[in-house]
Amino acid sequence: MSSPSGPAPRAASDLEKNANISRNIVWHETTVDRNARESNLAQRGTVVWFTGLSGCGKSTIANELDRLLIARGAASTLLDGDNVRHGLCAPPSGLAPEHGDEFAERFGLGFSPVDREENIRRIGAVSALMSSAGLITLAAFVSPYRRDRDRVRQMVEAAGQTGDFLEVFVDTPLEICKQRDPKGLYKKAIAGEIPHFTGISDPYEAPKSPEIHLRWREGMTPADAAEEILQAMVDRGVFASRS
Repeated sequence: MSSPSGPAPRAASDLEKNANISRNIVWHETTVDRNARESNLAQRGTVVWFTGLSGCGKSTIANELDRLLIARGAASTLLDGDNVRHGLCAPPSGLAPEHGDEFAERFGLGFSPVDREENIRRIGAVSALMSSAGLITLAAFVSPYRRDRDRVRQMVEAAGQTGDFLEVFVDTPLEICKQRDPKGLYKKAIAGEIPHFTGISDPYEAPKSPEIHLRWREGMTPADAAEEILQAMVDRGVFASRS
């Protein structure tokens, strides 16, 4: 089986140089620490990570939760799977016009397994930084691979403590997602026009023990789901002082 396409491996000399650079990079502690920021915001820096199939309702629910958080005076931000592909995780075609083909091929991301891994790693790193600043970060990504999601959890909790990462599994059946198909992506994927499409030609690994499991049911609205998540956040002490 052929390996995912990507840039040529770096020479050993390049790896040695990078290893030397890494040894010279140390974490700089800021004057204003996390506790001070959280105390100022009256909340705990938390990452709420939405995962599920395309069309399951992740982004819609995340936006509704963001609205509820702002209404109660919380400091939150929303990272959406489509939006980050316009910048932080842009595809090669989005980078080439300004940065050139070599740069685009090296740093641009598609949807192969290895590209998905790097996509989630970048988002995880950003989410960890935001939670360290005391923000409530809502991240809505298909994030189909359990290992990648677990790595984000480790990053976030390493920057704070256990409980700072809340995984929300938006558990909508594939057939319902196909019926919704708001962007027409399932139709294209079934026709073979979109490779590596989760649920059709690529697998989705459901969470084993998500903090919040939103099971699809007839009549459930995004507002209902957002209220359920908000209550879970309250119960878990997100809006209380860190002990």
